[in-house]
Amino acid sequence: MRIAIATDAWFPQVNGVVRSLAATVAELDRRGYEVELITPQRFTTLPLPGYSQIRLALAPRFAARRLLDSFAPDIVHIATEGPIGWAARGWCKARGIGFTSAFHTRFPDYLALRTGIDAERFWPLMRRFHQPSRAVLVSTPSLAAELEQRGIGPVAPWGRGIDGWTFRPVGDRHPALADLPRPIMLNVGRVAPEKNLEAFLSADLPGTKVVVGDGPDLERLRALYPQAVFTGALAGDDLANAYRAADVFVFPSRTDTFGLVVIEALACGLPVAALPVAGPLDVLGADGRGQFDPLPATFSALDRDIAVAVRKALRLDRKAAAVYGARFTWEKATDQFIAALTGALAGRQAKAFEPA
Repeated sequence: MRIAIATDAWFPQVNGVVRSLAATVAELDRRGYEVELITPQRFTTLPLPGYSQIRLALAPRFAARRLLDSFAPDIVHIATEGPIGWAARGWCKARGIGFTSAFHTRFPDYLALRTGIDAERFWPLMRRFHQPSRAVLVSTPSLAAELEQRGIGPVAPWGRGIDGWTFRPVGDRHPALADLPRPIMLNVGRVAPEKNLEAFLSADLPGTKVVVGDGPDLERLRALYPQAVFTGALAGDDLANAYRAADVFVFPSRTDTFGLVVIEALACGLPVAALPVAGPLDVLGADGRGQFDPLPATFSALDRDIAVAVRKALRLDRKAAAVYGARFTWEKATDQFIAALTGALAGRQAKAFEPA
């Protein structure tokens, strides 16, 4: 099977979409699939207004079509609803080639935060984009149910995984966190308004708040919360070392569809504090023991007050966190990805959501 993957999110961006795609492509390559990547690196780009770290392809339609014509894929997977995604969608429709798509990011919610316009105004565009897709790949059951209710589908499961060699409980601890007052409360991710970081940074909690990541809100939050530590972006072993050096992972986001950093933190033996919203609930379960095949021990805490969740999580079992986090593998996630594309190529209806 020759697979073309079209995405507006790619390196040097560092986010869950890019990391998920990169891990999946590596696994596909290991299994012998032919994969062609249609990414911003192959086009002239312009910075996204207000978020210069993200660069969008400038008028990619004709160049994307040439690349796809040359590769002649059996099927196309469109990862994002940006300029490259729309160009690939147009090529597929014109050539009669089936495609799958993915719903990684709640763009209606993000656009609502930035524009003040009701998120419901943006959902029709999402429906239009995904309507011809033979399967819309989603990471959690709650997102699958929401999209189906909004007329987006058929949905198919595509979970997430971790690099089990890098993200594990045994290993070095980041020296930048070694001498900070404890407990050390860690957040990792894009430093942007939609991440709800102020709920975490303004919480009345003893110890040290550490934010790992880059983004458009970084300088503003640094100025507002000088007592917090902002390290900038970390990756690979440096990131794993930061997880292991902390006492609790704090995930205040209300809009993430999954939260790859959550399972990375768990795999490093770091209990998680989060809000009881879609995404964390799907991964952690309402009781903090996991949503599917829960553990007997509690490794995460969810509460409407993030400070309460942090206090609870600080008392939880690091060993249980590591055991649960290790369940998420890219091998299992890629099995689901291949199943969705194979089914779409054969014209089969996407199966009901099942965990990886």
